[in-house]
Amino acid sequence: MSGHSKWSTIKRQKGAADAKRANVFTKLANAITVAARHGADPTMNFQLRLAMDRARAANMPKENIERAVARAASVADANAVSELVYEIYGPSGVAVLVEAATDNKNRAAADIKAVLNKFGGKLAGEGAVKFLFERYGVLSISVGAKTQEDAELAIMDSGASDYEKADDGYLVYTKPEELELVKKNLEAQNFGIDDAKLAWEPKQTVALDEEASAKVIKVLEALDSLDDVVSVASNLG
Repeated sequence: MSGHSKWSTIKRQKGAADAKRANVFTKLANAITVAARHGADPTMNFQLRLAMDRARAANMPKENIERAVARAASVADANAVSELVYEIYGPSGVAVLVEAATDNKNRAAADIKAVLNKFGGKLAGEGAVKFLFERYGVLSISVGAKTQEDAELAIMDSGASDYEKADDGYLVYTKPEELELVKKNLEAQNFGIDDAKLAWEPKQTVALDEEASAKVIKVLEALDSLDDVVSVASNLG
């Protein structure tokens, strides 16, 4: 990867606060339903297993998780949740990708437009922004008592594509199809897996001054707070 987005690190730092938000269960339930369309058995469906793991980490009740999985078994209910990607130009022309899972497309679009009107930014045409990003598996890991040298050697041996230091751990990047294998390899080396997901990462990042960066981050946080939004990515460096 040629650059890491500042937003990835900020997202990791604010993860504990996110778990307290009232809308987090809605986001997690929609993600589970979308993943369960490809199979309701988490032992056979890695995407579903990841979604369920994230729900448990946020202390989502077991019955909520089971209800979200069951929702995908009904064609009518499963089709009621749509997966959408919004391509956006944020303040200073920063590229933004927003993934949404929603049972009301009009509401999702209206909420996103309201954020952009308030904080700055505009929707872009299809393909205008997405080519600036690449799909990766991303793991947030803690290292325990390992030294930095031992930790980084183990990460490289795990099959990861790249990594970066973040807080008291690391963000580890993998090819999407290798996320499950790398996760297993890291677990075998006694790393703590704080989070694992598929995410969009920028191919290159853009550097802005502190004032301009703050404006972009305000937009990203407002978008991320919306009920229908599953993930937000940007090329803010």
